[in-house]
Amino acid sequence: MAKTTSPGILSFNDPNTVAHAFKTRLQTGEIMLGGMIMECIRPCISNIYKQAGYDFIYVETEHTMFDGSALADFLLGCRGNGIPTICKIPILNRAYVARYLDNGACGIQLPRTESREQVTELVDYMKFPPIGSRAAAPCFGNVDYCAPNDPTAWLDSCNRSTIVVAHVETRKGYKNAKEIITTPGLDMLYIGPYDFSVSMGQPGNYDHPDLSKPMQDILTLCLEYKVPFGTTASGPDAGRRWIEQGCQFFEVVDELSLISRGAFEAVRQYRM
Repeated sequence: MAKTTSPGILSFNDPNTVAHAFKTRLQTGEIMLGGMIMECIRPCISNIYKQAGYDFIYVETEHTMFDGSALADFLLGCRGNGIPTICKIPILNRAYVARYLDNGACGIQLPRTESREQVTELVDYMKFPPIGSRAAAPCFGNVDYCAPNDPTAWLDSCNRSTIVVAHVETRKGYKNAKEIITTPGLDMLYIGPYDFSVSMGQPGNYDHPDLSKPMQDILTLCLEYKVPFGTTASGPDAGRRWIEQGCQFFEVVDELSLISRGAFEAVRQYRM
């Protein structure tokens, strides 16, 4: 429990411990598995992922539409469960970044990352001065609705804990991989294999050499510059191969796929 000096004022008890723990695990080389959320933004999903042993939850907001209050409640539920959340924003936009972070997300993932300039802009939106230009709002889910009484310590903690994720999924992103990976402030790099496979002329063929070779090139750069690399593997066997090569995190599966597989399997057992 947080110690308080007066109602609603923390005697600085860092509200960023979930994000700090996640970044520490990344930095020590742990393999991190993410459960994905596409549409069913209910607290029960975060509970299930937590009990199953997932290390973080990836929230898809580029292709789906969530009610704002429902997403805020979900992010709070994840914080309460001690499981970090990374939100993929629809576009590189200050308002989206601020809303997700202020409501309790630990990290932001930028789709179609293709340049150092994009990552630099994302870092600027995510970090408080003097590193960036994020507006301070220590009164929402990001502080569990209990404002810290040490603003300097809180701002510094936020800057150290927020997770900046580049999402490479195009030929241009591949071409500019080194400048993306070496951008100051980048914490993780994810390759979106479906759009990357489309861009490389092999739609949906995650394990084709035209896709796996560029991904390996990017992984090699990530290892050289000590930026954790992640992707979504075609299956467990491919995942193990990526781990052997140095891949550190995965966006494993989404709730819609799990529901679909379970539904089809239940019917199949009755129709045998």
